[in-house]
Amino acid sequence: MLQNIRDNSQGWIAKTIIGVIMVLLALTGFDAIFRATSNSDKAAEVNGEKITQNEVAQAAELQVRQLRQKLGSDFDASMLNEKMMRESALKNLIDRQLLLQGAHDAGFAFSQASLDQLILQTPDFQVAGKFSPERFDQVIRQMNYSRLQFRQMLETEMLVAQLRAGLSGSGFVTDAEVQAFARLEKQTRDFASVTLKADTKSVQISEDELKAYFDAHADQYMTPEQVVIEYVELKKDAFFDQVSVSDADLQDLYHKQIANLTEQRHAAHILIEADPKAGEDQAKAKADDIRERLEKGEDFAALAKEFSADPGSASQGGDLGFAGPGVYDPAFEKALYALKQGEISEPVKTQYGWHVIKLLGVQAPEIPSFDSSKESLVRELKTQKVEQLFVEATKKLEDMSFEASDLAQPAQELGLKVQTSKPFGREGGEGVSANRQILQAAFSPEILDDGANSGALELDPDTVVVLRAKEHLKPKPQTFQDVSAGIREELTKERATEAAKMAGEQLVAQLKKGEQARKDWKVTEAATRAQEGVDPAVLQAVFRAPRPESKDKPVYAGVALANGDYVVLRLDGVSAPEDALSDEDKASYKRFLASRAGAQDYSAYRQQLEAKADIKRY
Repeated sequence: MLQNIRDNSQGWIAKTIIGVIMVLLALTGFDAIFRATSNSDKAAEVNGEKITQNEVAQAAELQVRQLRQKLGSDFDASMLNEKMMRESALKNLIDRQLLLQGAHDAGFAFSQASLDQLILQTPDFQVAGKFSPERFDQVIRQMNYSRLQFRQMLETEMLVAQLRAGLSGSGFVTDAEVQAFARLEKQTRDFASVTLKADTKSVQISEDELKAYFDAHADQYMTPEQVVIEYVELKKDAFFDQVSVSDADLQDLYHKQIANLTEQRHAAHILIEADPKAGEDQAKAKADDIRERLEKGEDFAALAKEFSADPGSASQGGDLGFAGPGVYDPAFEKALYALKQGEISEPVKTQYGWHVIKLLGVQAPEIPSFDSSKESLVRELKTQKVEQLFVEATKKLEDMSFEASDLAQPAQELGLKVQTSKPFGREGGEGVSANRQILQAAFSPEILDDGANSGALELDPDTVVVLRAKEHLKPKPQTFQDVSAGIREELTKERATEAAKMAGEQLVAQLKKGEQARKDWKVTEAATRAQEGVDPAVLQAVFRAPRPESKDKPVYAGVALANGDYVVLRLDGVSAPEDALSDEDKASYKRFLASRAGAQDYSAYRQQLEAKADIKRY
């Protein structure tokens, strides 16, 4: 079973591993989940492994950042329940720890050489299709990682992903199960229907009935609470025309950038891992033997495919691609940079095993000219200066608005325009009033009741707004004349729907007893589960109905539609395909069912880990 899981995991990992890394890269600060200070209190223990309060707090914070990123302007922090967020974060951390322990116990491993390959092949770490150490450092710095921390995080995530993929990919189904599912999936049904319309024209509602309903529900008919705001908007784009850059600054930035360009070396290797039982000597002897065979002229790529323990590069003849300093293990790197092009190293010992290394090529850094880089240099320097001006102006706007009794003075000082919104309610309006942050601030007690100016609200990275309430339109009772038309429409539809349902249920009962015969049936033959032109609710009712006992004993049922109509159904027959499945259909069904079974196996495995684990929550 374990070997089957491992075999299934490899292809899946190979196909999705870059996607996993890209997801991780999108979650800036992901490592915050796993960092903890030594004095943090325990939140939980999973089989003796500690999860700290600090980890839980940071994981909850990450969830908030993900929601903010996903929802954008629709994000509303006031809707979040802090206790529920922490509970969810703790549960996720416990699940992750259980899976990590399960991966270790099952003997799963992700080699350091494979991590090297993964990093080298990740698109976000490449420039012009080649790995760039500078780009790598830049990206992981943005994620608050050191190189070691990133590798540790990556190894952990790959172990958990490998376990998940192995379990999910090991699901299987029998041919009999595939046939049974196909018969149900491809089943067709012959049915007929009669639609009883919800006839609103036949419903008569008197003024007295409308008035009585209004009096009984008067508290439901209130004008919506609304607010009119004044606001000033600070845009980052407005500062670009206010900044300039000197040639000296441009030259300084240019020289800093080209100083970071490094030589790239194209390496290939054959990795020999030490057998725990045989020890290092046997691995070293095997590496020496391979080195001797290479000396005699055997092909490096062929030997790599035959002997290398690095699954990421062995199939490529040991090819690791181009990389700069700081990517490989120090001993590996020292040996690589001592080689001349085409040379092969003596066996090199690292923590991963013994390597035989070949230098395939050397690529000097491509140094762009100052003139070709000038446009991007100007843009980068201007962006830096604009960012600084924008931050300073934002703080100045916030400070001045806090001290001012209105927005006129801050607007005048910063050259901004005081704008006025249209009235809008808590559900939002158009333009700036559609933003969740604006809504939250506009209806806060400080703004509505105390008449204060808001703080600086960052609507997006380039826009900051400060607002105040100009007018608060409180809810007030609506008159009968204002709402009578709406009440009439509501009651008319409600009664027409009730009448159609009552008539339909009565008709179904009569048909079942044989007391009713109709000629206005609409017949549908050989309907599939995805039949076009049939209401989904009707299809669902048809395929839920029991199979008729015989052709002269149909099954009757009824279903209410969303528009108020009621459909009476007559199920005449059920047909299952008798033809053998094509190889293509059989393979498709088997993949689907196996995937579903694998997902169920994975869920059951996770639950089993939890049931057997010693979990303590504090």
